[in-house]
Amino acid sequence: MMNMRVIYISLLMCLTTIAVFAQDSKTALPDLQTAEPDFFDPTRKVELKEDYQFSTTWRWETGYTQLNQRQDTSSLYLHGVRLGATVDFNLPYHFSMQTGALATLTYGRNNQHWASMSAESAQVNVMQHNIVQLQLTIPVRAYYNIVLWKQLRMFFYAGPQLQIGLTSYDVINTEQMSNPTIQWLEQQGIATQAHDRYVTRDLYRTNIQFGLGGGFEWERYRLQAGYDFGLNNIIKTPIVPSHKMNEWGWMCTFSYQL
Repeated sequence: MMNMRVIYISLLMCLTTIAVFAQDSKTALPDLQTAEPDFFDPTRKVELKEDYQFSTTWRWETGYTQLNQRQDTSSLYLHGVRLGATVDFNLPYHFSMQTGALATLTYGRNNQHWASMSAESAQVNVMQHNIVQLQLTIPVRAYYNIVLWKQLRMFFYAGPQLQIGLTSYDVINTEQMSNPTIQWLEQQGIATQAHDRYVTRDLYRTNIQFGLGGGFEWERYRLQAGYDFGLNNIIKTPIVPSHKMNEWGWMCTFSYQL
């Protein structure tokens, strides 16, 4: 008799638990009368997937650039333009990756002072450098876009870029130098006539930089500015063992989406 009571009580508890669980499950279901209109739309997931569809964006880019060839005691500033094409690989969550190829043409002047080797004069001799430089720039950057209003966006970018030197022609003016000083410089292996700094092995052709920047975009138009930090020494044949030079730069460019 006692066993039967235990069985009845156990069955009653099981039924009570099932009823409570069913009631909780019922309350967890959405109210079909107040559900959103697209709740039963079978294409809802497909539309969500299409919002993150992979795509590419091509642009023409041009603008102003300034390079700074930084040494221990001096700097050479080169001013010029850059022109080329870029492609953005658009990713989810407002991210994109950009690469491309841009030609950078710059010009700069610099005066180099040398002690006079002439016995008749103790004045400092001045050697003037006029440099025209052409480089190929290949950026690899990550972009993050923020929608401000309608089609107005603000963006930030970061990433490395590779510069490949095509020519760095140095036209040297020695009118303010004495002949003994010029002869002494030539004996030390220092160029005193016009030459390409890449051909004469003065500089390495490859320069690796890391850039940070940002800007604004409206419809097909984009305005951006940024700074690139030179990471490697580009002096190939130093005058002294400790002689090093890094090429930094900043730019302000305009681009148009094709």
